Amino acid sequence: MGYMIRSVLLLGVLTGLFLFVGNLIGGKTGMTIALILAGIMNFIAYWFSDKIVLAMYGAREITEEEAPWLHRMVEELAQRANIPKPKIYLVPMEQPNAFATGRGPGHSAVAVTAGILQLLDRDELRGVLAHEIGHIKNRDVLVATMAATIAGAISYLVNMLQWALIFGHSRDEENKNPLSLIGSIALIVLTPIIATIIQMAISRSREYLADETGAKISGDPLALARALEKIHNYVYQIPAEVNQGTAHLFIENPLKGGGIWELFSTHPSTEKRIERLKELARKMGRLY
Repeated sequence: MGYMIRSVLLLGVLTGLFLFVGNLIGGKTGMTIALILAGIMNFIAYWFSDKIVLAMYGAREITEEEAPWLHRMVEELAQRANIPKPKIYLVPMEQPNAFATGRGPGHSAVAVTAGILQLLDRDELRGVLAHEIGHIKNRDVLVATMAATIAGAISYLVNMLQWALIFGHSRDEENKNPLSLIGSIALIVLTPIIATIIQMAISRSREYLADETGAKISGDPLALARALEKIHNYVYQIPAEVNQGTAHLFIENPLKGGGIWELFSTHPSTEKRIERLKELARKMGRLY
């Protein structure tokens, strides 16, 4: 529950930032327009996310006749998670990775790359699939869409301020209470950065939650830990052409960065994830 509460709190902070900046820049009218525009864009993305992402990576559905063992594995995990069995797709990508997509448990899919099927043994693959089913069970596509909508609305508001400065007009000038030029520039530069950091923190929190949920579904946190270690090592060796906007979907960030850029990462560090999975294994009596 800790990761769920953290996600709710972070969404609250992001919403608070939107209300504060929105009232400062655009007033109620500007806030409403920005939220509607961002909402429309992300509603479309949410409703058609599975088709868009699967088509983007050239994924094809794996039939039961083609891989009965894989279908049995996914069906068993879905039953343990108490959700309908998701569709299974193969992504023609050498990099070992996987993702889940779809707007909810009743309309979902799990996708595995060709590389991950070659790299992992069946216990490790089961751990990965349990993680992705955890995302579906936790409705993470919905949470990510909510975060993206609010962050997008903030971007629209900042653009409003930017154009207002360019043309020399702003709501505050009309009210004879102008923002200083330095303050306005600071808002334009810093607000989207802060919103992005919060949005990425929500994404990292959902990854931790999916690790925990998946480990409990599979009953084997160590299998997922081993899989993450293997995938992490190979992601560095095998680059992949991945759209930045979909990087958060994958079990391991396919676009690597470190240092200060971890603040903007969609995923927690693999080392921290493995540590938490080992701690969970101890609590479950799977590691002494």
